[in-house]
Amino acid sequence: MTPTRTALIVPVPQAEPAVARHRARLDAAASWGVPAHITVVYPFLAPGQVTATVLDGLREAIGALPRFTAALTHVGWFGTTVAWLAPTPSGPFQALTHAVTARFPEAQPYEGAHPDVVPHLTIGHDHPYDALRAAADDAATHLPLATEVTAVHLIQGVPAPGGPWHTAAHFPLAAPQISSS
Repeated sequence: MTPTRTALIVPVPQAEPAVARHRARLDAAASWGVPAHITVVYPFLAPGQVTATVLDGLREAIGALPRFTAALTHVGWFGTTVAWLAPTPSGPFQALTHAVTARFPEAQPYEGAHPDVVPHLTIGHDHPYDALRAAADDAATHLPLATEVTAVHLIQGVPAPGGPWHTAAHFPLAAPQISSS
């Protein structure tokens, strides 16, 4: 299948043991082949718009920000329809989103549907609350989960079961600054 969408994500493989079986039942993106992740921008540009110039712009915008450590520390909710894991700190993820959208203002997260983007790793959505609550409660038993954030991945695919989504490029964050005394 020819990809129809792109996204910028931070994969969080450390979360897979806690969320994979729940996402398989409760998160449509898992059926597309998208791994456990924290979204930077979705959707990004159409695959045909991702040129060498765009890739260079992403490399520059993302590469200007430092690598960081985060932990998934607790369960959060959007109403009663989306259960998710919250990263702490969330600020560096927000900085990544801001850096990308400042460079590519036409690529607003969730097509501008949400004025304040909350960094999160989705456990499940749009299923009965009891199923989401059970999944969230189980995932919480695995917390905290630490992760080193060293790169953002550009993935592309079709938003349908069996997508398949794959990594088209990755963009390293800057090495941490070493202070001299």
